[in-house]
Amino acid sequence: MSLDFEDQIVELENRIEELIKLNAAPDVQFDTEIAELKKKVQQLIKETYGNLSPWQVVHVARHQDRPHFEDYIEGMSSEFIELHGDRCYGDDRAMICGFATIDGQKVMLIGMSKGRTTNEKIANNFGMANPEGYRKALRLMRLAERYNIPIVCLIDTPAAYPGKEAEERGQAEAIARNLTEMASIETPIIVVITGEGGSGGALGIAVGDIVMMLSFAIYSVIPPEGCAAILWRDSEKAPDAAKALKITAKELLELGVIDEIINEPPGGAHRNKETTILAVKEAILRHLKTLEHVGRKKLVNKRFEKFVKLGKFDDRKYSSH
Repeated sequence: MSLDFEDQIVELENRIEELIKLNAAPDVQFDTEIAELKKKVQQLIKETYGNLSPWQVVHVARHQDRPHFEDYIEGMSSEFIELHGDRCYGDDRAMICGFATIDGQKVMLIGMSKGRTTNEKIANNFGMANPEGYRKALRLMRLAERYNIPIVCLIDTPAAYPGKEAEERGQAEAIARNLTEMASIETPIIVVITGEGGSGGALGIAVGDIVMMLSFAIYSVIPPEGCAAILWRDSEKAPDAAKALKITAKELLELGVIDEIINEPPGGAHRNKETTILAVKEAILRHLKTLEHVGRKKLVNKRFEKFVKLGKFDDRKYSSH
């Protein structure tokens, strides 16, 4: 699937494919033409992705070919043992949790699963977790804490599941409890927003010592379409909402909401999953190495201070003179 602003890129790539096929024929060589076109494609990708609007970044973050949580499990870990259930209601397929080994480092790996096929997407609520998903995640975070195992959370969700049944089972309470308890968990927590970081659905597993984002991921209190519908009663205003919400990695780094941007390959993660997964793996291991020597109490205190200071501003700038 190509995005509307990628039309020129796709056209050149299709032309390259045609020439490669023709190149296989006897006495026909298009090596020079192919090399030139490849150079043009790389330049066009660089120019296009270097000047994306926030609304265009939203579309990249939602691209169906971006790596899914299952891809990260396979690409980063040599071993993954999935654990199920919240010991209260049931098991939520939108939230996948388990022990993983990443280059010899044991971690509790937690993330959202959007599903690939239509049946999987429906079963997983398109990556929108129910209360039992957040309770399962918290149960396993506490288990990791007991054995002094670091926690890694990969986030890719439009929001928490907004259905009536989820509200009846305590969706808001489950997310609020996660926020409270994650602030006090005495083991390192690394968070990476890999695609969509939507609303409380994302925040429910996003209280960490280090919070990172892929360069074309988004992180927002509300999807742009929902914001536009509330503020302007017009979903067509979504591009304006995306700009106003400050949802891109660069903007959030400047605001201090995240700690680091993990650069995606040219043209986005959907063009090179392997390179993206390796970049995420490297960033996780690098920060885990830094955090492993921090004392438990100091770790919790620094995490608390990190989130308490979010939203602070110098009111002297806005006071009247």
